Amino acid sequence: MSLRWRFGSVLALVLLFGYLGAANFVSEERREAAWYLPDEGLRLGLDLQGGIHMVIGPDLDDAIGHELSAIENSIENQLEREGIRGTQFVLSPDRLVVRPDGSTNAEKIRALLAEYETVEIESGDDPYEIRLRLTDEWDADVRERAMLQVLEVLRRRVDDPQTGIPESVITRQGADRVLVQIPGVSRVPKIFGTTGKLEFKIVEDFAATEDLLRAKLPDGAVPEGKEIVAEIDRETDRVLSAYLVPQVADITGEYLTDARVGFDSRFNEWQVNFTWNADGGEIFGELTGANVNKPLAIILDSQVYSAPVIESRISRQGVIRGSFDSEQASDLAVILRAGALPIDVTIEEERTIGPALGADSISRGLWASLGGLLVVIAFAIGYYKRSGLYAAVSLGVNLVLLLGLMSLFEGTLTLPGIAGLVLTVGMAIDANVIIFERIREELRSGRAPRAAVATGFQKARWTILDANLTTLFTAIILFNYGTGPIKGFAVTLSVGILTSVFAALVLTRLLYEWYPGQRPVEQLSI
Repeated sequence: MSLRWRFGSVLALVLLFGYLGAANFVSEERREAAWYLPDEGLRLGLDLQGGIHMVIGPDLDDAIGHELSAIENSIENQLEREGIRGTQFVLSPDRLVVRPDGSTNAEKIRALLAEYETVEIESGDDPYEIRLRLTDEWDADVRERAMLQVLEVLRRRVDDPQTGIPESVITRQGADRVLVQIPGVSRVPKIFGTTGKLEFKIVEDFAATEDLLRAKLPDGAVPEGKEIVAEIDRETDRVLSAYLVPQVADITGEYLTDARVGFDSRFNEWQVNFTWNADGGEIFGELTGANVNKPLAIILDSQVYSAPVIESRISRQGVIRGSFDSEQASDLAVILRAGALPIDVTIEEERTIGPALGADSISRGLWASLGGLLVVIAFAIGYYKRSGLYAAVSLGVNLVLLLGLMSLFEGTLTLPGIAGLVLTVGMAIDANVIIFERIREELRSGRAPRAAVATGFQKARWTILDANLTTLFTAIILFNYGTGPIKGFAVTLSVGILTSVFAALVLTRLLYEWYPGQRPVEQLSI
């Protein structure tokens, strides 16, 4: 390929990435108004554009309670199969007390419990009373699984395409905390404060308030196995209706496969359309088919969202209404798609990072990058003369390619990322220095300028590739195992390595082919 075509190809590449990178220096309003500008540029991290910093504390003791409850159900089922009756169970947050009916049953139950490897028996004052606690190993395992589940559900909620919270950081902090960083928002999204436990229950009775509902019950007492739940206005916290429903749900949200926001033009309100999987569709179909003309309470985290009357059998699809606005409907859809949190969580720390701090960081970072670039260029031109000027051109092109590539893939720029940008400037000139010193060695050994250039590039190529590949591997490791700002630094460094190697080995070589090129010069300006 001729020199003209190679220069043209590199120039076209630089112009393309320059066009993509230029979008970062134009306001978002201008980008949206001008059709010829890219819609997206670099995203800014939490430390540059501000946002929310939260520390969430999952209730891991709640996970232990759930595990003990599951063990209680297992023991009850086994005792029923063995024909052992009259046993009482008392569940506390960290213990399960089994009270057999008589000494004979106590011995049989102890023999059965010996098969449970996840619990250990503690001695108590009552010889017939059996106190169970989780073994230390199983206790730690239950807590670890609960933490991993919480992390997974929170990540699914944030990564949902409809949440509009890109580039958030959700990572573990210590043994029992979750760190959440959300750039570009000024309030905590509701998806973090909701457990997301969805239940459907047939309504047995209802009234305007809980007191009125209790007045309709015998002696005002809630029957065993039943409970009262309320529908509350989400703006005024006023009770709209109270419902008597079974404690155990007829079907839960674990069978959902999808939930989407919709708008009902008949009622002029937002709603959430949901879809069951095959098993859920069968259960829901039987439930609605057997309870036509009865209200069905749709309950999320013990609060009724709506209680529509079942008009006919419904199988795979349904609708949740509840006087939503679009944001509330969207949040609910995200929560239902991501699934329920296995345990309750509490927002223990919340900090708002203002955009002013981010703007100051950007300004200082850019000035540092510009200052470093000017010092490096001044050194290169003063020490290597015309060749130093080639290095300066290579540096400028390197930065254009770097910004363009990161804009193309909508990368995230953080404060450590700006540090990676400054480091890239130093590494880019380093490659040129290696090339120039190799050329000087060849000139001192008596080679002609053209031969010295060719040999210098050939000998420097593998040294440059080896040094940059080593750094690239380190950056990849940082990206895979780091979080948040560390990943931002790794991304900028990785892209900078690729562009600096290209600029040094391709563009600087082209400049030497342009001048001196084929000209018979006696010495190089280097």
